[in-house]
Amino acid sequence: MGDLRKDYVLDKFVIVPRSSESERIDPPLDGSCPYCPGNESMTEPAQIALVAKDGMLQRLSDSEENIICDWCVRVFQSNTPAVTISSSPSYSDKPLYSEPAYGYHQVLVASPDHDRNLSQISVDQWANVLLVIQDRVRWLYTQKSVTYVAVYIDSGLRAGTSITHPHLNIVTFSTIPPYIEVEAEASHRYMNENGSCPACNIISIESSGPRQILSTDSFLSFSPWAPTYPYEFWIYPKRHTTAFSKITQKEITDLALMMRATLGGMSKALNETPFNLVFHFAPEKKNSRQIHWHIEIYPQIHAWSGLERGFGVYVNNIRPEKAAEVLGSACRRELAGLVGIT
Repeated sequence: MGDLRKDYVLDKFVIVPRSSESERIDPPLDGSCPYCPGNESMTEPAQIALVAKDGMLQRLSDSEENIICDWCVRVFQSNTPAVTISSSPSYSDKPLYSEPAYGYHQVLVASPDHDRNLSQISVDQWANVLLVIQDRVRWLYTQKSVTYVAVYIDSGLRAGTSITHPHLNIVTFSTIPPYIEVEAEASHRYMNENGSCPACNIISIESSGPRQILSTDSFLSFSPWAPTYPYEFWIYPKRHTTAFSKITQKEITDLALMMRATLGGMSKALNETPFNLVFHFAPEKKNSRQIHWHIEIYPQIHAWSGLERGFGVYVNNIRPEKAAEVLGSACRRELAGLVGIT
């Protein structure tokens, strides 16, 4: 396992391999995708293998005697984990502080179809994926030393993955990640000063405004006022809620439609550009600083300059209003096709 090192002064953390370990890289592939059906032996055993049978969904798992093959969603421990639960205690004090990079790192394979990416899988399949994410989040928060569950997608080489098969990562941490800490603190301060949730106010501002991309019964997608990335957009539940693990089946179905329509629209509008997608959840264990959970999508169109990397000042050459116009048009066409409107 690696070490979680903290910056000398800043609240910035980096996971690095220990000196006795080789650097963490993706294993070389011989042309066989480890995430494809028939190659289940190339990964760790499935902790969840979701099987659709006779109109019903069954949550199964692999055993030594039986590997589930007819799955539609599969979850297993990563072969190249960022964190592991196989930890040996190794701590160092400030200013050179480090601790074991302890946690779970699971891979969720979103479809058995290698060639159908996340912008192409069906709405029903997206609903299956979201149900499994919800299941994993609930289970992981019951485990020892899990303070935060991070769910994210890397799609494309520029977004950080060489595996093209549609998949997500689920990683746990024993502390709250810095970005979530900052967001939760700012949200807590805003609520104390204004008596309302900042995200709910944002939803009110962006609904039917020039940065709205798509609206469904339960969710709103929009380009944020000050986006870090060109064509960045966010998806928020309209109902005030901090826990993704507690959203209803109806909301999952609606979110599946939103995910499919926005990712499909973005793929067509931006010519299948690589992207990162992150779920921002509120910490669910005894934390008074909560955030309205949401999803953020970052298309990876161009590289950052020294201004972004060295100073944290971002230059975006696409106005969010223009981004919303381009993405909104494409996403509305995608949604119309999904619901059968011509």
